[in-house]
Amino acid sequence: MSKFKVFISGQKYFAEQVFILCNKLGMEIVGVCCPIDDKYIGRAAKLWNVPIIPAGMLNADNMPDCDLGITAHSFDYIGKKTRYIPRLGWLGYHPSLLPRHRGRSSIEWAIRMKEPITGGTVFWLNAGIDRGDIAYQDWCWIPPEYFLEPQKSASKLWREELLPMGLKLFEIAFKDLLSGVIKRTPQDKRFSTFEPDTSVKDIYKPDLLMLEYIKSHN
Repeated sequence: MSKFKVFISGQKYFAEQVFILCNKLGMEIVGVCCPIDDKYIGRAAKLWNVPIIPAGMLNADNMPDCDLGITAHSFDYIGKKTRYIPRLGWLGYHPSLLPRHRGRSSIEWAIRMKEPITGGTVFWLNAGIDRGDIAYQDWCWIPPEYFLEPQKSASKLWREELLPMGLKLFEIAFKDLLSGVIKRTPQDKRFSTFEPDTSVKDIYKPDLLMLEYIKSHN
């Protein structure tokens, strides 16, 4: 019986841990896409002689055939033709309770909006940003003191709660897929939000600013 083949697009520590997890579960990693200077998954790929495609260069012409594509801390957009190459599609992890807080700064926005709960979602990629069917979710508390320093607290919440949660959810998803179990639940559009990247200057989104104002005065 042939091994379950995966391709990983990502970067940094989280992607490296997903790489290690796939190896531990006996999956065959047929390639990775990451920044050429990545010291985490890039280093792991070189150690295991796994082919590397530089970040931003992945497309349908150089994407190898596989059973599953995985995004792990990846900011590369996976195009339509590339999404259709893996037999089962692509799984990604987003640090929010989708459909809440789509976008790159999901953790910080949950904190800025003074929400007491957030979480993580493993979902199936589609043409939209963080809009694909949900596979698995989990949640965690946001301590009230985090509201005082949203940006700093977002990093702390990622390290201590949401990164480990993502690895746990990926492990559940991978084990199910290896057993032939596929879970997909469409996102409920009634609860969807999308917020801009907080690292971009001169954000102008008055509805979000008004929401923050209302919450801070209640």
